[in-house]
Amino acid sequence: MRGEHAMAERISGGPTLEDVARVAGVSRATVSRVVRGDVKVRADKVADVERAVHELGYVPNSAARSLASRRTGAVALVVPEHESRVFTDPFLVTAISGVSAGLEPGDEQLLLLLSRPEDHSRTRRFLRGGHADGLLVVSHHEGDLSVEVLQEATVPVVFIGRPPEGHPAPFVDLDNVEGGRLAARHLVARGRRRIALIGGPPDMPASRDRREGFLAELAAAGLAPVLESSGDFTLASGEREAAALLSADTPFDAVFACSDLMAIGALKRLEARGLRVPEDVAVMGFDDIASASDEAISLSTVVNPGRELAERAATMLLGLIAGTGSAEQVVLAPRLEARRTT
Repeated sequence: MRGEHAMAERISGGPTLEDVARVAGVSRATVSRVVRGDVKVRADKVADVERAVHELGYVPNSAARSLASRRTGAVALVVPEHESRVFTDPFLVTAISGVSAGLEPGDEQLLLLLSRPEDHSRTRRFLRGGHADGLLVVSHHEGDLSVEVLQEATVPVVFIGRPPEGHPAPFVDLDNVEGGRLAARHLVARGRRRIALIGGPPDMPASRDRREGFLAELAAAGLAPVLESSGDFTLASGEREAAALLSADTPFDAVFACSDLMAIGALKRLEARGLRVPEDVAVMGFDDIASASDEAISLSTVVNPGRELAERAATMLLGLIAGTGSAEQVVLAPRLEARRTT
């Protein structure tokens, strides 16, 4: 027992990533990428890091916490959002369910790590502590902790959704650009010409991609949005932005909201104003959450299979942890579900 305790002490008090980086003459981020098996690191850099690791006897923290198996038996899902959003957003709830299902074959426990935008210290401590065999990231924003996750992690990382610009990493995503195109094509085919757009958060890759595809398809038809605003993918923001569109005094005959929750919020505001849907204004959403198909709502939408995305990402991560899988960038094709609102 005493010998085992001494071994743990030597490991936990041993060399750090910074020490390896100094000896190897590379950045801390490069050491982190080599340790977690990133194949995109140059061969000479890999050799430098491996020599430094051998020379210093560097061992990742996860091994110190599990001397026998060198595994924690857990995977962490990092969600850079407030808990109030995580448990009320149907897409995120579905994604969590998909991750759980995808991890079942690997017998890994799921840790849910909520990272509030204004306080990343807890997440940083977690990343440096070696508490998980792998990490999944969902609902990430430009400038949030996502880049640090990639730099700090010494375990495999897979994103649900395209990762931040300039930071290649394995991911599973929907072709959101094509999804935006499908939405515009459908509204134009329905004879709508004065179309308003309620975009999502501009710091989210999915939101930007949906807007890009939508604008491109409108332009191909010789059109542009008559009005445009941005929400935050919530019901309340859909109501708020629809109210702003109505107060602008610019006529429109259709609204495309970049999430179903925002579209349902817009529906509420339009109907409160006495407008008929779809006779006066057509409404189109994105995601196909469960309530979108309710008879009372019957929302036309682009299908975003959140559970499948998350389950496939979790399966990829298990393969990377086991050393049997490959780091891939998987993009699924969207499809449109036309219902009563258009």
